[in-house]
Amino acid sequence: MTRTLASLDLAPVLPLWLLLVLAAVALAALIPALVRRARGAWWRALAFLLVLGALANPRLVQQTRETRPDIALLVTDRSASTEVGDRAAAIEAARAAIEARAGRLPDLELRTVVAEEGGNQGTRLFAAAERALADIPRARLAGVIAITDGQVHDVPRSWPGDAPFHVLLPGRQGETDRRLRVIEAPGFGIVGRSVDIRLMVEDLGVAAAQPGGPVRLTLRRDGAAPRTETVPAGREHRIAIPIERGGPSVVEITAEERPGEVSTLNNTAVVAINGVRDRLRVLLVSGEPHAGERTWRRLLKADPNVDLVHFTILRPPEKDDLTPLNELALIAFPVRELFQQKLRDFDLIVFDRFSNRGILPPQYLRNIADYVRQGGALLMSVGPEFTGPSSLAATPLGTVLPARPVPGSGAVAETAFRAQVTEAGLRHPVTEGLAGANPAADAAATWGRWYRYLRADARGGNVILGAPGGSPLLITDRVQEGRVALLLSDQIWLWSRGHDGGGPQAELLRRIAHWLMREPELEEEDLTAAIANGRLTVTRRSLADAAPPEVTVTAPDGTVTRRTPERTGVAARSRTCP
Repeated sequence: MTRTLASLDLAPVLPLWLLLVLAAVALAALIPALVRRARGAWWRALAFLLVLGALANPRLVQQTRETRPDIALLVTDRSASTEVGDRAAAIEAARAAIEARAGRLPDLELRTVVAEEGGNQGTRLFAAAERALADIPRARLAGVIAITDGQVHDVPRSWPGDAPFHVLLPGRQGETDRRLRVIEAPGFGIVGRSVDIRLMVEDLGVAAAQPGGPVRLTLRRDGAAPRTETVPAGREHRIAIPIERGGPSVVEITAEERPGEVSTLNNTAVVAINGVRDRLRVLLVSGEPHAGERTWRRLLKADPNVDLVHFTILRPPEKDDLTPLNELALIAFPVRELFQQKLRDFDLIVFDRFSNRGILPPQYLRNIADYVRQGGALLMSVGPEFTGPSSLAATPLGTVLPARPVPGSGAVAETAFRAQVTEAGLRHPVTEGLAGANPAADAAATWGRWYRYLRADARGGNVILGAPGGSPLLITDRVQEGRVALLLSDQIWLWSRGHDGGGPQAELLRRIAHWLMREPELEEEDLTAAIANGRLTVTRRSLADAAPPEVTVTAPDGTVTRRTPERTGVAARSRTCP
C-alpha cells in the first residue's frame, strides 16, 4: 500500500544557537517599542520575523511511503527422529495449515526454512533458523514458529532479539516413552582396569508421574555375549566396564521396552571407549648368549612405555654351592616369583634362544602355557637349541606352540637365504607392506639375507614368513584366549646391523608384539564400519581368499539394505560397502 505525506522541514543557514541568539536580540529591541506603543513597532516586528524566517530556510517536503509487511519465519524439522510413527505427516499438515492461514493476512510475509538431518551432530534447528534470520531485518521480524518433535541439539542459552518464539510438537495425548540417557562416558581407559559409565533410564510422558520401577539393561561389548543388569528407573546408575585390550571397544547398552511407548529407538545407547596401556610390561628370558641378545634388549628399551624385565639364565635354580652372595657374579633366577606369583602381571613374555636344560621345572612351563591359554602373549625366537632333547617343544610349553622341529640332524639349515612373505603373509597385517618384502608370493624380496633357519612342521596358525623349500619361518597362532608367535631363526638381528642392506627388524617385531597384545589395527580378521559425510563405509579384512559375503545393514528406522562388497585392495583384501 502506497501513501503520500507532506511536512514542513527547516534547513537553517546559520547554526540553531545563533538563530536563537538573534531572535533574543530582536525580541529585546521590540519589547520597549511595544510597551511605549511606538509608531512602526509592528512593522519592525514583521521585518525581524521575515529575516529570521529567511535564515531558518523553511522547506515543504512531500513523501511517498510504501508500507512493507512484517516477516514471520517458519522452521520445519526434517531430522531422522521426525520419521518415528506419524510425526512426519503431522508436521507436514501443521506446516500446510500455517502457510494457508498466513497467506490470508495482508501485512504478513511467511518464510519457510527446513532443518535437515545433521548426522552425528544431531538436529541443528537453531542453526537453520539463524541462517534464515540473517536475511530478515530485525525491525520487520514478527516472530518464529518451529514445528519439531522436540529433539533439538543446539538450543542456545537465550533467544536473540525480542521477537516471540513458538514451538509446535506433534503427538497424541497420553503418550509415553522410555529413554536411555548416558550422563557421562569416558573416552579413554587404562587396559587392565575398569571405567564407569553413568547413565539413567527415564520414562517420559504419562509414565513420568508414576514411580520408577526396576528396568533390565542388556550390555554387549564388541559383539561378545550379552550380560544383563537391573537398574531403577529415574535414578542415576553406574556400570563398570573392564578394559581388556588396547584400541576402541564398543559398548552397546539397551533398556528393555516399556509397554505402549512411542518408539524403542532411544532405548539403546552406544559408547566407544579407547583402551590405552599405561605401561607395557615385558619379560625377556634369554638362554645362551649370542650376537642378537643385545639387539633384543636395545629394541625393547628404546620404547619409554616398556617396563622390561630381562634375565639370562645360565644356572639351574636348585644349584647352590653356599658361595656368599657378595662374591657371586651370577645370582639364582627367581623362578617362583616370576613364573608363579607375578606371571600374569606381564603383557608379553619373550623367550630368546632358551633351552630347558633342567633350568625351569615342568610346573612353571605349564604355568606359562596356561597363561597363554587364558589370554597371555608369548613370542619365541629360537635357534639350534630348539632341536634335541632340551627343546621347549618337548616340554609342557610345547602344547601351545604352533610348530615342532623336524626329527633328525637335518632340522638346522645353515645357508644364505632371504625371508619370503607367504601368500597368507601378504594379507596378514603383521607382514603386509613391509619395506623390502616381496610384492607377490612368487616374487623375490630385497631385504638382507639370513644364514640359518630351522626346519619345522607347522601344526596350526598362519605361516606369514617362509624359508627355502616351503619351510615356515614366522608363524602366528591363537591358542584359546591367548596368542603365540614363533620365529624359527635367531638371525633377525642381522637386519638391525644393516647387513646386506638390512631390513625392517624394528617394524616387524613391533607389529608382532602389538598383534600378540590384540591391538585392533593389527587384527587379521576384522570388520569395521564408519560414517562420514552421511555415508556408511563397511571394511572387512580377512586372510580368506573366498568371495566376500553379503553385507546387511539395518537402519534405525528398521530399513534393511543388502550390498555385495567390492575388493579395494589385493594385499589386505579390504572391502568397502557404501
